[in-house]
Amino acid sequence: MAVIEKQQSEKAMALEARYGAHNYHPLPVVLSKGEGVYVWDVDGRKYYDFLSAYSAVNQGHCHPKIIGALTRQAQELTLTSRAFYNDKLGEYEKFLCGYFAYDKVLPMNTGAEAVETAIKLARKWGYEKKGIQEGKAKVIVCLNNFHGRTITIISASNDPVATENFGPFTPGIVPIPYNDLEALEAAMGSDVAAFLVEPIQGEAGVNVPDADYMKRAHEICKAHNVLLMADEVQTGIARTGRLLASCGNCACPEKNCSGTPEVKPDVLILGKAISGGVLPVSAVLADDRIMEVIRPGNHGSTFGGNPLACAVATAALQVVAEERLAEKADELGRLFREKMQEIVETSDLVRLVRGKGLLNAIVIDDSEDSSTAWDICLALKENGLLAKPTHGNIIRFAPPLVMTREQLLDCVGIIRKTLREFQKA
Repeated sequence: MAVIEKQQSEKAMALEARYGAHNYHPLPVVLSKGEGVYVWDVDGRKYYDFLSAYSAVNQGHCHPKIIGALTRQAQELTLTSRAFYNDKLGEYEKFLCGYFAYDKVLPMNTGAEAVETAIKLARKWGYEKKGIQEGKAKVIVCLNNFHGRTITIISASNDPVATENFGPFTPGIVPIPYNDLEALEAAMGSDVAAFLVEPIQGEAGVNVPDADYMKRAHEICKAHNVLLMADEVQTGIARTGRLLASCGNCACPEKNCSGTPEVKPDVLILGKAISGGVLPVSAVLADDRIMEVIRPGNHGSTFGGNPLACAVATAALQVVAEERLAEKADELGRLFREKMQEIVETSDLVRLVRGKGLLNAIVIDDSEDSSTAWDICLALKENGLLAKPTHGNIIRFAPPLVMTREQLLDCVGIIRKTLREFQKA
C-alpha cells in the first residue's frame, strides 16, 4: 500500500514537471484535501498548514460558510461581465465600502491586478487632480518589495530572479529603502503621484517597520499631496492582528473594525483572504476624490466583480468579523513569538523571530544561499507541519487564523522538536 501511495505522489509531481512551466519550486508534498488548519496529502497524511496559501486562507480551508455561499451562487449565476448589471455587485460594493470605510471600490481578480489597478489610478489622479505633466508621473516604491510579477510591478522590484531578462521595464518607478522616512521625504516632488508600500514586507521575510512608520509616511505624503497606497494583499484581512496592518498600533478596541484607524491609506489594495482562498478576488478602495477619475472604458475586467466572487467575498469577510479573527491573530501571535523566542534563546540554529499577529518568521543562522532553511522545512513536513523558506535563510510561519491555542502549542512543539533533531543530526 505504501508503495502505491508513493507512486501517487510521484506521478502527480512528475505530471507538473512534464507539462507545467517550472516557475515554482514546491515542497515535495501533494495535497488533496483541506479543512480548517489541516491539509491532507494523496497518501492520507495529515499536516498543519503553516503557510495558508501565502495568507489567502486566513479563514481556514473550505470554511463551511464560504463554501455554502459559493455553491448557492454557483447554482444561480456565475458571470455576466460588466456589460450588464447583476443583482450581487451593488450590494457587495456597498458592503465592502462600509466594511473598510471607503467611498468606492474597483473590483478585480488577483492581487497583481489590484496593484496594477492602483498604479493606473494613481497616475490618472496625478495628471487630472494634482496637475502632473503628462507622462511624468512617478510612483515611489520600497526596495525588497513584493507586489506581484507583471511587467510594471517587477519594474518596481530589485529581485534579480524576478527581473532578469524581462526588460525593458516601465519607467516612472522610484525605489527607496524600506522603513526609511528620510529617504521618503527626499524622494518627494511635484511629479510624484503615489507611494506604494507594504505595511509589513511579507515575501522579504516578514520585515516589520517601526511602529510609527505608516503614520509618519502618511503625514509626509499628505504634506506633498501624494497618495499613500497600501498593498495589504498579504497583510490585510486580520492577518497581523488588526483588520488592516496599516492601522499599526491604533488603540481601537475592535481589532476587526471599520472605525477611524490611526492611518487610513488613500488607496487600499486587497486580495488573497478577501475570498478566503476559495477563488481569485481582489479590490482597490479609495474615496470619491480619487476614484472619480476612473470613467467607462478606462479600466476593467470580464471577471472583475462577478456574482460568484461577490457572494464568496461577502461571506469570507463576514467570517472574519463573526469569528473575531483579528483579535485571535493578535493573541495567538503574541503567544507564538513568546514561544519562538524561548527557542531562539536555547538554539544555535535560530538567530531571531519577528512578526505581527500570525504573520511571523524565524531567521536561520546561516547564509541566504544555504539550504539549511529548506532542509528544516523538509524535516517539519516529516513531522506534520508545512512551511516554506523565503530569501534563503528565513522560514515564514502563517497558519490559518481559525487555529486554536491548543493547536498552536502543538505546532510550537513540532517546531521545537524538529529544530532539536536537526541540530543533533
